[in-house]
Amino acid sequence: MSNELTIEQFLAIGFEHAAFFDPAQLDFRQDVRDMCNADKCSHFGKNWACPPACGSVEQSVEKAKKYTHAIMIQTTARLEDSFDFETMMQAAKDHKERFNEAAKLARSFDPDCLPMGAGGCNICRKCTYPDEPCRFPDRAFTSMEAYGLYVAAECKKAGLEYNYGPNTLTYSSCILFN
Repeated sequence: MSNELTIEQFLAIGFEHAAFFDPAQLDFRQDVRDMCNADKCSHFGKNWACPPACGSVEQSVEKAKKYTHAIMIQTTARLEDSFDFETMMQAAKDHKERFNEAAKLARSFDPDCLPMGAGGCNICRKCTYPDEPCRFPDRAFTSMEAYGLYVAAECKKAGLEYNYGPNTLTYSSCILFN
């Protein structure tokens, strides 16, 4: 499968931007991961795909080392104004749906790929953590931030913008694979 064809496949899912980059460039940072401790998303300690259940930053580095390729994929929405909450929520929903399709596509050519999403996993209405195993380990994903990645910097490494201008909102995710 050529890089161009793969990018075309990801763009066909509906992403506005996609770019390959070297996963060795990823900078896993404890200070980014520490932001999860503030629990602003209400998932810390309550979800298999979030800290502390997703492992340490050191474990994230070890996981990433085994991959030779990475793709950054983005959904960008145009807002009517900075208070366009409806479009913001729709963009988040669209990105989650697209990312689930992208992960499925990536798993079709590398079942052991590592999808890292935007925001926490919300496949289940209530996660089984910590009482029972994850119901969908083959579909669950951890966010880039939970792995310790500063998304704006990682977008730049992939040659993509993090902010596409006034009245835009972009969700970014990446997938590591071999």
